[in-house]
Amino acid sequence: MQTTIATRVEAGSFFDLGRKDPALIRLRENGAERALPFALMERLVKSGTPYAEHARALHSDSVHVSGAGFDWFDGELPGQIADEISLSDYEIVEHTDERRAALSLALQRLASVHPEGFARVREFVRGLLWVGLKPGVRASSLTSSSDPALPYVIVFSEKARHHIPPNTVSPEPSPLFLAENLLHEGTHQSISFHVLTHQVFADGYSSKTSPKIEIAWRAAQGVARNQFWEVDRAFHATCVYNQLLRFRRIELDRDDLTAGERASFQAAYDEGLPAVRYLMDQLEVLGEHFTVHGQALLADLRHQTDQL
Repeated sequence: MQTTIATRVEAGSFFDLGRKDPALIRLRENGAERALPFALMERLVKSGTPYAEHARALHSDSVHVSGAGFDWFDGELPGQIADEISLSDYEIVEHTDERRAALSLALQRLASVHPEGFARVREFVRGLLWVGLKPGVRASSLTSSSDPALPYVIVFSEKARHHIPPNTVSPEPSPLFLAENLLHEGTHQSISFHVLTHQVFADGYSSKTSPKIEIAWRAAQGVARNQFWEVDRAFHATCVYNQLLRFRRIELDRDDLTAGERASFQAAYDEGLPAVRYLMDQLEVLGEHFTVHGQALLADLRHQTDQL
């Protein structure tokens, strides 16, 4: 299967955590590798906030699956970091045996059944934030998220064991749903890395002034920004849909799903397929907002979409 976005972090690039950079070297020598993504955050956000130093106050449990290691963060999420990535209403949930088992099963499913997806996650994800709403906060919880300002770190809640975005919800939790959400956010991170290190969008392009693509299937959410997407947001979504629809198709072709899992994946697949075809058509109409490199990515993305 071709991939629209590179599946490896380029050696020597900004995102190479092993490169010879004084701040990164210092963290590695001090045994604070878990804070490396937050050092990159300092360079991206440019607020003057020492995010890496704040991150060193976090504890982490190591989760190892198929030769890959992940930092599952524990402790109190520093307010400076939470505010920057829109997590001020959330806290890190308690690490329990049940959550560790669910997380391990989800990663093992990716590794054994979706090796290309797992390779993407292990390459572009280092830190895991399992969060929940703070007591007293009245809001709908996120399912999973990632922020380009914080490379290598993905966020998810208990909902990720029940919810296949945007609209499929199961009363029963499943590590397969969590696996999809981990792949979802790992794919977003890979796209962000690529966009930040290659010129994908044409000179002068800005998400603030971008043409908007109407997203009819988000109309019921009542939030204007979810009903009309900028070109770059639609590009991200189309890349992600292509990965997740393949994930869902592989799951549907297996015989070890429960009835509830099968029904959920079928519903999500049936909803996602027309959505990605619509987004692909709209992006091609707006092709002038991409560079030559970006247009080559669109052509590859069209090839992938036509294979679904």
